[in-house]
Amino acid sequence: MSIKKLSKIQPQSFEFSKDNLQKAEEEIKKYPKDRKASAVMALLYLAQNQNDNWIPLAGIKYVANLLGIPYIQVYEVTTFYSMFNLSPVGKYFVQVCTTTPCMLRGAKKIVDVCKKHISKNQNELSENKTCSWVEVECLGACANAPMMQINQDYFEDLDENKTEEIVQSLLKGKLPAPGSARNRKSTAPEKERKTLLQGKNA
Repeated sequence: MSIKKLSKIQPQSFEFSKDNLQKAEEEIKKYPKDRKASAVMALLYLAQNQNDNWIPLAGIKYVANLLGIPYIQVYEVTTFYSMFNLSPVGKYFVQVCTTTPCMLRGAKKIVDVCKKHISKNQNELSENKTCSWVEVECLGACANAPMMQINQDYFEDLDENKTEEIVQSLLKGKLPAPGSARNRKSTAPEKERKTLLQGKNA
């Protein structure tokens, strides 16, 4: 998103909801009074969750004031970590892992589904502004590749058809149940296989 467009959607002010303010105060209490700046990432995460998955400049300034530290210090943290978004990504933020294990298992087809149904390019909102997608590095679910993360939830063991089903649900404003598309528990073998021989004979 261009700076000009981004400037037009920036809210004039930001403050935590009552519940999030309480959570923020609890986070700050975890650190010594002269080290409360250490709570910056937790507070930024709260701000992002409250603001439909992105942090406005007013939110960065609010967190800085809450922690009693310079605005630029919070801005540096926000721009360094890829987990923080500085522009709208939609109610549902789709992150597709395209690192080697997922790519070998079909991540390109997952990306193609996102391009077809969400937006042609990464970091662009869908036509109805519901969601956006982006390619990311390893999300730590290699044994369940290919996979993607939607907001905080993992969707694993995907194929093209299951991904289309999930994306269509997102575009209708519904988040499907997360987990394995093949109903595996964690990384357990399918059909309760326990040995390599069982896998060979199946």
